[in-house]
Amino acid sequence: MPTLLIVDDEPNLLYSLKKGLESDELRVLTAETAEQGIDAVRKHGPDAVILDVRLPDMSGLDAFNQIRHIDARLPVIIITAFSTTETAIEAMNRGAFEYLLKPVEFDTLYNAVERSLEISRMSRVPAMFEADAENDAADDAVADHVVGRSQAMQEVYKAIGQVAPQDVNVLILGESGTGKEMIARAIYQHSRRSKGPFLAINCAALPESLLESELFGHERGSFTGADRRRIGKFEQVDGGTIFLDEIGDMTPATQSKVLRLLQDGTFERVGSNETMSVDVRAIAATNRHLETLVKEGEFREDLFYRLHVFTIELPALRDRVDDIPILVEHFIKLFNCELGKDVRSISPKAMQMLLQHDWPGNVRELQSAIKHALVRNVGEVLTVDSFPASCRGLLHRPDESISSPLDVEEIRQHVRQLLGENHPDIYHRLHNEIDRILLPEVLDHVGGNQAQASEILGIARSTLRTKITDLGLAFEKRLKAESGRDD
Repeated sequence: MPTLLIVDDEPNLLYSLKKGLESDELRVLTAETAEQGIDAVRKHGPDAVILDVRLPDMSGLDAFNQIRHIDARLPVIIITAFSTTETAIEAMNRGAFEYLLKPVEFDTLYNAVERSLEISRMSRVPAMFEADAENDAADDAVADHVVGRSQAMQEVYKAIGQVAPQDVNVLILGESGTGKEMIARAIYQHSRRSKGPFLAINCAALPESLLESELFGHERGSFTGADRRRIGKFEQVDGGTIFLDEIGDMTPATQSKVLRLLQDGTFERVGSNETMSVDVRAIAATNRHLETLVKEGEFREDLFYRLHVFTIELPALRDRVDDIPILVEHFIKLFNCELGKDVRSISPKAMQMLLQHDWPGNVRELQSAIKHALVRNVGEVLTVDSFPASCRGLLHRPDESISSPLDVEEIRQHVRQLLGENHPDIYHRLHNEIDRILLPEVLDHVGGNQAQASEILGIARSTLRTKITDLGLAFEKRLKAESGRDD
């Protein structure tokens, strides 16, 4: 269970924050002085800290400095009633995770705590390789495991061992769900910067204006709504490692600033002419084909080569089918603990079904399928009926053509099943399943010509490209190879 430490000299605020934030999934510790807080960091090793700027025995900045000296990876959220205090701004300059004004809106604070705990987990919880886990079973419950014995995964492990100690940028390629974040964490944790901060940002999750501010920070008044200075991720992670996920979705303007930072370690905050210097190692990842994006003018060639110093390409699950049995065993053990189950094995028929499935969602989809099966299963052996409809073949696979009209009753039963199991985001899930049938048929019909396919489908070409990417790069490459075109 993660632990949050709150350091504030207002007893009423401590009580209300502890009552509001503590749960069965989060332990909350409190301290009313800086010394008590620093002592709690030493003794309890919290996963995140909320720190007031004005404390009775020490300034918030001095307390922050001591906390950072104890653990530079520990995310610290600064709170203050004084919006102009230079102490809070200086703390942010030195790497505080967030800076919030009192009275703090609970939802804002809650979101900041959630993000800080996730960052803490990524930097602290080891990405342990399967062989290590077997040799040290005591760490099994406190580690995330990179599982796989196939030749393809052995090559990945070798690559991590080669590049982790070298202070160079790394580009991780692979389809969605192949574990790019886990590999980035493994590189960080085996590097010389492992005691420094680690931050991750999904470049596809934010619009351009917010992404630039998130990465580089901004000055007060630099745009509408910029009511205070914001310190960006690159400043916060100075001396450490930043993970730029989905970098293929970054806009050209932001690409230019990232390129400059990777070249000479300098940048300016949005709305500032002051040049800042940082020492950051970048690990980038994408499920898109960057060389194609370079040819199409959507990704800077110089940035591509700056990131391409060392590349690790993760195999799709369909390309390492031999790993499915040990992945299944790993996920059964993992979710038995989480769900309070006692499943011992999987039936031969169910295992054969999993081996024959094409796994467009890769390891992430397999993980979800095993958890789904454990929730539904009765007894000690997972059976075919416990698995999701997509695994059991109730919907066509992407490479199957539609030879008859869709069975409406079959789909209706599938929807009812998803509703009964409280699945989130059913609308997009069903649309994705239909896309896996529709898009291959249309693209095969037009010989892989995406312009003709988008016209037939009645959608923008960019939308079609995004959907193809979501289905997996191997599919996109196959179409291009067959069509002999680069469209």
